[in-house]
This record gives sequence, structure tokens and C-alpha cells, in this order.
Amino acid sequence: MALTKISNQSLSSISSLPATLATGALTLLSTQTASSSASISFTSGIDSTYDSYIFKFINIHPATNQTFLTFQADTGTNTNYNQTVTTSYFTAYHNEGGSSTALTYNTSYDLAQSTDFITIADRTGTDNDQCISGTLQIFQPSSSTFVKHFIADTNCYEQSDFSSRVFVGGYFNITTAITRFQFKMSSGNLDSGVIKLYGVG
Repeated sequence: MALTKISNQSLSSISSLPATLATGALTLLSTQTASSSASISFTSGIDSTYDSYIFKFINIHPATNQTFLTFQADTGTNTNYNQTVTTSYFTAYHNEGGSSTALTYNTSYDLAQSTDFITIADRTGTDNDQCISGTLQIFQPSSSTFVKHFIADTNCYEQSDFSSRVFVGGYFNITTAITRFQFKMSSGNLDSGVIKLYGVG
């Protein structure tokens, strides 16, 4: 059966689809598991194969109370993880008792042409059931023309029994290809949890 498209108020039949049609399918490239880890680095698999890449954070549990999940990137075989970045950060939160809620833009976690690690999740507790889950997507990290945009969307269970959803957007202000990423807590180790890297088809 042919597909039908509408163009300029007329119909025409499409008997086949282009071979290069993007599917949006995710291809799992690598998985890393934290175990009292100072940091987790992805140093391979990020190249021009895919236009964008997604990291998935699954039950990231900090070893230190009230700490934040952060990341940075680097180029080539460099391991300084200090690329220049500009970001914006806002969060929505709600406590278990239903007595405290907010949607707020938090300038204290913004970065402006900084080489610091980027905060992408709110402070998280060390109780056994407290953790962080979410995603980070980077767009065209291999581009030699454009800056490198990214979007993070995470949710954490805060130490004071809050659900806190964090939205971060920004860009690495470089036109050199980004080839590696590092994740760590703002203080202390990554006690446990899984980070998966996917290529977006």
C-alpha cells in the first residue's frame, strides 16, 4: 500500500521511502555501573556516526548527602574536562507532605562561559531509597562548524523528601569535535547506579 502526502492541496502517491530516513531509534553503545566511583568517563563511541547521543541515568545514588550530579566534556584524547560552557537551570519540586511546591529558575547553578562541571540534578540524599534518574542529550558533538547544544532532564529524591525535577539547557562554545564525557557528584563518590550511552538513529 502506498503512503499519501498532501502538498499544495493536491495528493500524490509515495511507493517507497528514502533509504536515509531517520528513524529515531536508540542504539545502545555502552553501559557503565558506578561502585564507589569518583567519576565515570565515556571515552569512546562518540563520533560522527550519529547526529545526537543520549545518556540515561538509572538510580544514581551518591555516597555523600545533599550532593549534585554534574558533567563536563572534552575533545580528542584530552582528559581535562574543562570545555567552555553556558547554561540555564530551572527546577520544579514538591515534597511528600504536599506543603511545599515551586517552579523556579535558579541562577546559582547557571554557568556563563565557564569551564566548571555542569550541574544537571538537584541535591540528593544518601538514604537507601534516594537517587537520581533522567537523561542528557548532546547534539552533533562531531560538528566542526557549530557549538554543541545539550539538554538535560532529571528527577531526584532529595534528602528532605522532595521530588525535584531539573531542566538544564546549554552549549559548549567550541567548534572542535567533542569525543568524551565525564560524570561525577559535586562532592564525594557515585556510590551506585548505571549510566547508559545511546546513539540516536
